[in-house]
Amino acid sequence: MRFMIMGRGSEASEAGVLPGDELIEAMRAYNASMTEAGVLVSAEALHPMTRGARISYRKGTAVVIDGPFTETKEVIAGFWIIEVESKEEAVAWALKMPYVQDGEEGVEIREVFEVPELDERIAAERARGER
Repeated sequence: MRFMIMGRGSEASEAGVLPGDELIEAMRAYNASMTEAGVLVSAEALHPMTRGARISYRKGTAVVIDGPFTETKEVIAGFWIIEVESKEEAVAWALKMPYVQDGEEGVEIREVFEVPELDERIAAERARGER
């Protein structure tokens, strides 16, 4: 099973302020421990939303909006893709993440749909006449 662990951003990260050396080294060690355990697929930090864009669709027409996105309440600052046996194992890895700040940042864990699983679900819905 693959899971995405998404790290939420803060006002500081969205302002382009990098974490201190101690936290950066702790994150490097965290990533190295996941690599050594064979669970890390990918880990990436994201630039602030000022460097991003959003595409929304209105009546079939794509509208491109450059960042920042004022209506966004929670922003993703980075992510990890891990491959583990269960959600509980994914949570255990997320709990090992270096501490950031109370209330400022946190993580969300979501299971990744594998293509065969998605295909099976679509086929089952079609067989039941739900599609």
